[in-house]
Amino acid sequence: MSPQERPEMRDLDELRREIMQRTLENVPFDGWSWASINAAADELGVDRREAESAFPGGPAEVIELHSTDADYAMLAEFEQRATDSMRVRDQVALAIWIRLEQNEPHREAIRRALSFLALPQHQRLALRLLYRTCDAVWTAAGDASADYNFYTKRGLLSGVYSSTLLYWLADSSEDYAATRAFLDRRIDETVQIGGRLGRVIKTLEQVPATLRSMSPGRGGGEDLRMRGN
Repeated sequence: MSPQERPEMRDLDELRREIMQRTLENVPFDGWSWASINAAADELGVDRREAESAFPGGPAEVIELHSTDADYAMLAEFEQRATDSMRVRDQVALAIWIRLEQNEPHREAIRRALSFLALPQHQRLALRLLYRTCDAVWTAAGDASADYNFYTKRGLLSGVYSSTLLYWLADSSEDYAATRAFLDRRIDETVQIGGRLGRVIKTLEQVPATLRSMSPGRGGGEDLRMRGN
């Protein structure tokens, strides 16, 4: 569609998503670069200056939009496929698997995005996107924790998701069966680690109360002063 044929007033969100989708298709050839974005604009009949205005942050902003949309798409499909009888660990596995399935057409773009995000100037964005995805997975699984568990769960899941993503990108097995098995193993390992970590943290949380009971004017601390007199 030529610039003359497209509507004068295009919805910005719609435009951003159209450019993002076309950019994903160009990344295997031009990487995460302005070349990919400009090629997408040309294919859509969008002035390149308009594309630059839609993504002032450049390729990094396109990656962030794709990751955010992928999180929402995962949540929407999870609601259709999950059942109340599923264990939490199975809900977590399902949510991660759905996200991988939905992004299968863009494996090469995602592979290149990981290399892009590994650069020092993009590491903060990489951590933010990883956290958002892990938070979305736990949201799908119905997590309502508000104490230390909130961050512990997301921290542990970040290791599961990132390692599974890397495994999936290199997996050539039929229907990614090897990745499924890998994901199950990593979740089981993490459940065990999380259980042990939770018990340790609960024990540490009891330490301040124990110390307070030994302070002057309380319990043992008072007895020590009396014996000193």
